[in-house]
Amino acid sequence: MSADLFIIPFLTGLAFAVLLPALGSYLRLRDEWLAALAYSHVAAAGALIALLLGVPPVLGGLATAALAGASRRLFARRLSGGAADALLLLAGWGGAVLLAANAPMAERLGHALFDGQLYFADKDQLWPVAVGVALALLVLRAISSRLLLARVYPDLFRLRGLPAWPTQVGFDLMAALCLAMATMTLGVMGAFALVFIPPWLAFRRAANWRAGLRWALGIGVAAYVAAFALALGLDQPFGPVLALLLVVTALLVA
Repeated sequence: MSADLFIIPFLTGLAFAVLLPALGSYLRLRDEWLAALAYSHVAAAGALIALLLGVPPVLGGLATAALAGASRRLFARRLSGGAADALLLLAGWGGAVLLAANAPMAERLGHALFDGQLYFADKDQLWPVAVGVALALLVLRAISSRLLLARVYPDLFRLRGLPAWPTQVGFDLMAALCLAMATMTLGVMGAFALVFIPPWLAFRRAANWRAGLRWALGIGVAAYVAAFALALGLDQPFGPVLALLLVVTALLVA
């Protein structure tokens, strides 16, 4: 860990281990946790499309995820029960798999996006991730009260004549961009594991909202640190180790 070879990937992933459980708490509060998995798959498909077009994959992933996040609420109004998120997930997964299967140059990137490529993170990736995570946390803090009110007292905005859609669409867009960034580093399932399991456990144990955020953050960071050490010690890919460790933790706690 004293060498840049390991400390830079560790810090890059640690930033996501702080952000994703907090973001996942708001997604679970709004019953939109499936959207996280959908955004990751759409970002993977966008990255593969960008690679084939000669564009940096990260730009393609961010662009397609942003498009999905900005337009998601239009479909969610017509498709109830999470159907919009399920369709978005299947579309992203199908597109990514077909691109990886039919384009030799996309096959390796597709494998890396689904398994994660944290070990290859460098300084050029660390600083954008650190700035992006810091901005996302500031935005999340700024709109937190409106997100909570929109969930527990939805009529408040209507009674005051205030539009709720800017906050909702803004949150969807931010969540999509954060999941796209995380997918490029942790992989599809690694990012989803941090978004889903720590908040799920926190909601079962915490007495109130702030305690839930602390629980989610603590579980996410502890699981990340343990998974990073375990994956390096056993010379295994990080994403699957993180996912399995969180699954075992979930079964023991739940």
